[in-house]
Amino acid sequence: MITIETDFEIFDQASIWEIKGTEMALAIVLKTWGSSPRQPGSMMLIREDGHLVGSVSGGCVEGAVIVGSRQIMKENKTELMEFGVADEDAWSVGLSCGGKISVFVCPRNRIERGLFQKVCNVKNSRESITLECDIRKGSISIINNKTTESENVFNIEVTAKPRVLIVGAVHISQHLIPMAKEAGFDVVLIDPRSHFGTRERFPDVEVSNDWPDEALKKVKLGDKDCLVTLTHDPKIDDPALQIALASPLFSICCLGSKRTHAARKNRLLNSGITEQQFDRIHGPAGLDINAKTPAEIAVSILAELIKDWRGRA
Repeated sequence: MITIETDFEIFDQASIWEIKGTEMALAIVLKTWGSSPRQPGSMMLIREDGHLVGSVSGGCVEGAVIVGSRQIMKENKTELMEFGVADEDAWSVGLSCGGKISVFVCPRNRIERGLFQKVCNVKNSRESITLECDIRKGSISIINNKTTESENVFNIEVTAKPRVLIVGAVHISQHLIPMAKEAGFDVVLIDPRSHFGTRERFPDVEVSNDWPDEALKKVKLGDKDCLVTLTHDPKIDDPALQIALASPLFSICCLGSKRTHAARKNRLLNSGITEQQFDRIHGPAGLDINAKTPAEIAVSILAELIKDWRGRA
């Protein structure tokens, strides 16, 4: 089964177009062999006039998919488009080097009605939903139970993006938030100091001015979540860490020097946190890249989060 963390841009747009009755087709990468710029599960939405959202490859492969999609919409059929590319021809069709790619293209009328809106609901519930691409039937639908995959049936699990909860509306946060969003993370900023955590300073992110332990109790924490604490203030950071260390987060990072981290350890162990729990914390936060500026520190923290997310079991 293919599992993708979707950015929901495609499904949000598709839902709007479906309500308007706009003709469109959904193209999904089902298989790749060798080198390919996009992974299986990558999607592109094509409107009848050729306007598109998302990507399945690049170059002439993508151009061929767009041209083919418009014909597919006219004929109300599906098609599995396969591209095989030799090394010497790879650049001419948009692949970085030789390989193969299979793209399933399905028009709106062969996609389960209301599918796009149901997938959009995953964004808020942070649950998963499974799509079935049936090449033989020529359809895409939602299934409740995973079916046996075959040469003609592919299951795609659409799951919420990883989410980073940042404690501390500090200068580093102003760099980390847009970087994390661009890298595919949902972001929540928490800081009880309302003069720091303002909409003016952080206009494009969810901001909570609750105390961190209260804010985290309102959030259903899971294994797609991670925590970054940046305030250096035990009154703010420590309550968040006590909640996080009792939850299945995939990463926990705390800003501060080695001395600060040692003091943090003493406080948390005295509060009842075990050595094994404390060892889950990355401190000082971030990969060691000799970062100095707030932007560089944000890069190092984001790199560590990506490493933990992609390296999880």
